[in-house]
Amino acid sequence: MFSKTLRNTVTGAALGAAALLPMTQANAAEYQIDSKGQHAFIQFKISHLGYSYVLGTFDDFTGTFNYDPDAPEASSANVEVDVSSLHTAHAERDKHLLSDDFLDASEYPTATFESTGFESTGDGEGELSGNLTLHGETQPITIDVEHIGGGDDPWGEYRHGFEGTTTLTLADFGIDTSKLGPTASSVEMYLVVEGIRQ
Repeated sequence: MFSKTLRNTVTGAALGAAALLPMTQANAAEYQIDSKGQHAFIQFKISHLGYSYVLGTFDDFTGTFNYDPDAPEASSANVEVDVSSLHTAHAERDKHLLSDDFLDASEYPTATFESTGFESTGDGEGELSGNLTLHGETQPITIDVEHIGGGDDPWGEYRHGFEGTTTLTLADFGIDTSKLGPTASSVEMYLVVEGIRQ
């Protein structure tokens, strides 16, 4: 049987934890990615024959992320990309990249990313791990993430923004890049994500 002193100590600790819990939960929030407002971007860079680069974007995507500045290790993200929204400022090239020679957008119209964990490396930086489904294949990837900033916006809402980079090996997703040359085996991705707190 607990002594009176021990009971009081346990009760006090439980009440203290209960008092702190709402404060911790208040800091965690879901953010809607502001892609429609053109404050989020998915860009890519891939070698062309080893002589130059093709730069492009995926213009249409949606998603959310959860972020608590006091517990960044609990961060998560989910994104869905319309593959046919690929844009490289050259219509014929876009058509070719979307054909079954490469992305086969008619067969695989959507790419998705679902995070599985986040490891903070300090100073607003970290590694977001997750599963990317592209071209019908799902592979684990890691995105190097840096917090840009957060706060109130002029329209009465609250935002947080991040940038991220990762490199994808296209053969992992069953994509043949031989027609772009041997240096095109991987693609560099650059992401800017600004979210509105829900």
